[in-house]
Amino acid sequence: MHSLQFTAESSSNGVRERDFTVGGVPGVLWSPASGADRAPLVLMGHGGGAHKRHAAMVGRAHLLVNGCGFHAAVIDAPGHGDRPRSAHDEQAISELRRAQAAGEPEGPVVVPYNARLAELAVPEYRAVLDALQELPEIGADGPVGYVGVAMGTAIGVPLVAAEPRITAAVFGMMWPDALLEAAKRITVPIEFALQWDDERIPREAGLALFDAFASEEKSLHANAGGHANWPRFEADSATRFFARHLGRASSSPA
Repeated sequence: MHSLQFTAESSSNGVRERDFTVGGVPGVLWSPASGADRAPLVLMGHGGGAHKRHAAMVGRAHLLVNGCGFHAAVIDAPGHGDRPRSAHDEQAISELRRAQAAGEPEGPVVVPYNARLAELAVPEYRAVLDALQELPEIGADGPVGYVGVAMGTAIGVPLVAAEPRITAAVFGMMWPDALLEAAKRITVPIEFALQWDDERIPREAGLALFDAFASEEKSLHANAGGHANWPRFEADSATRFFARHLGRASSSPA
């Protein structure tokens, strides 16, 4: 088992922010600045080409901490952020840029690349969860959620399918091709977002992935606009979703 090592810490606006590594994988943990009462944890996955400190990750974390009293954590995906790119990463990026320049579909490049990243990242997330649950303010028996759209969904679907400690998840905007079998094994409550006019991921593809989840409770949030027009208010909706399904921080560690 890899140990958790904190490497930096700061606090602002009621949020305590700690950089960490687990087995050499870098991440960030955001927590309430006041007190150490036990609270639920939400793992987050960033999008393709982004990193653990992308504005979307910081914004989500602050919503979860200040809005719910939760902890939120994210790691850099393989080949992203502070992690070095492999030759495979460089080849995939080159192929994607060529497809984009030629106006060709991106799925044939992105789907297999993300599938490979998921193979690497799922055990990393599980090791990080092991380590974070050793903290007294999180605990081994506390509720855990996951949120990630785009590449965060490509990694998150197989993670949630494999990890019974995650009991609620928010996904969206990803091709179904490599995810259908894992989605069929997921039965926890799901919130799923897609862009109705997505020029990258066809509407039918997003609907097929949503349909594959075996969850009795699953909500589809479809918004007008293209891939980059994903509305910020969906992050507020995800926060309310986790407040419902993970509960609020308890008054004392159990």
